[in-house]
Amino acid sequence: MKCNASKTSEGNTKKSLSCDDECARLERNRKLALALNIDPAAHQDEHIPYSTETLRMFRESSKWSQAQEREFRVFAADEAEKRLRFKPMPNHQRAFIHSLADDFGLDSESMDPEPHRHVAVFKTPRFVMAPMKTLAECVRIRLNAEAAAATAIEEQRRLRSNNEAYNGFLLTHPRFGLTVDEIRSELSAHLEATPGLAFDIAFLPSEEVVIKGKPATSSTNISPTSIEAAVKAMKSAVASIVSTKRVASSCQLCTLDPSLNVLRRELDLTSNTDGWSRVAAKAAAPRTAPKQTGVGEKSVYTVLGSRLKEAKRKKEEMEKAKMEEPIVDDWEEEAGREEQQEADLAKEVDHSKPLDDEPTSNGERPKDVPMLQGEP
Repeated sequence: MKCNASKTSEGNTKKSLSCDDECARLERNRKLALALNIDPAAHQDEHIPYSTETLRMFRESSKWSQAQEREFRVFAADEAEKRLRFKPMPNHQRAFIHSLADDFGLDSESMDPEPHRHVAVFKTPRFVMAPMKTLAECVRIRLNAEAAAATAIEEQRRLRSNNEAYNGFLLTHPRFGLTVDEIRSELSAHLEATPGLAFDIAFLPSEEVVIKGKPATSSTNISPTSIEAAVKAMKSAVASIVSTKRVASSCQLCTLDPSLNVLRRELDLTSNTDGWSRVAAKAAAPRTAPKQTGVGEKSVYTVLGSRLKEAKRKKEEMEKAKMEEPIVDDWEEEAGREEQQEADLAKEVDHSKPLDDEPTSNGERPKDVPMLQGEP
């Protein structure tokens, strides 16, 4: 904006925009974040007020969908407007209008038969305001979330495929009320059997227990391969005590980093061995001989299948005929033209009928008309 300043006028240099409701809301949020020592950049609102179906249809035709969204927002901002009518459109576009109206809290209804079928949107008491985020913003948020999820999955695959040595145990579903001291007392006979090796025991946020092997002192030098050999040697004995004492539901080897994050589990190697081995392990379904029908006798499945096929074929033909019908731009003018054609056809039919009191071509009165008194 130009300042328009001059020697005699300050122009727009000292003018300021008035704060509206949105400005006041942002200022309140800024003050709250400052008072609570919250970093706004680390607490972005990732809420998506639109359904997955609406976002899917928006991504298929984003330019057309943005135009419809603008009409929705103008209609929502105008308190005097109570109804919004769209022009006739195909079925898939009407589906987007219905889905978007539901996300806005509006009621929608399809009116008139094809090819004049259109959607009307109404404001009801459940409508409050238009969503703050646009469809394009929500699609961008969804894509970022999908990319982050794909990255996390790839990271998990990488961790599963690495060959880092095992250095501890992982206990899943521990007994209720179990403490670190109880675990150490139950497993002390085996955990203290290896000289130069000590174990740290901790509970994870996932309510799992990890037991990590490490050198007993800072001067002790034990290679990761030696730690792996030690935990593998005591695995069966530790698993037996965990099961008999009901310390936890299962015990498996794992690889832990210095922060006690689980990098690899023993069961990760077996979880990928799906496929034919699991299918072959199940019992095969019993084989039964097919029932033979008599000569000239039709099976009930054949008759039912033919009827369903015929009904499906008719339905596809009707849908194809609807899709091939042209969609007019001005449906009101087209409806008036059809009504005028029907009125003209009715007039032609009325003029073509002979009147009851008129004689026929041979000069005789129709037989079904009674003769009046005094007529020859």
